[in-house]
Amino acid sequence: QVQLVESGGGLVQAGDSLRLSCAASGRTFSSYAMAWFRQVPGKEREFVAGINWSDSRTGYADSVKGRFTISRDNTKNTVYLQMNSLKPEDTAVYYCAAPTAPYKNTYYQPDFGSWGQGTQVTVSS
Repeated sequence: QVQLVESGGGLVQAGDSLRLSCAASGRTFSSYAMAWFRQVPGKEREFVAGINWSDSRTGYADSVKGRFTISRDNTKNTVYLQMNSLKPEDTAVYYCAAPTAPYKNTYYQPDFGSWGQGTQVTVSS
């Protein structure tokens, strides 16, 4: 499995931007779709954004579409989440994740078997 380490979270004001990074171990990073999820205490973890392994096509939750951008750099084994125009409702722990199986484009949470430790994003109003 892929080992994942997130960074870049913090406390910002509404309207600010943040960029999260997720560094992956292993030489097969380019073979994995990647995604970001987030979780608020007391709520289920939800999909935020995903990027295919094969063509880097992306998908987003409606709540972040137009504000967040996911990207990947296969030379650095890193996936990013650029978050602009942040809102207080974006406050959550953000997790990057990789599917259990390589060569599979998916945003379906049960398909994801490798998870980072999470990074806190707090947006004040």
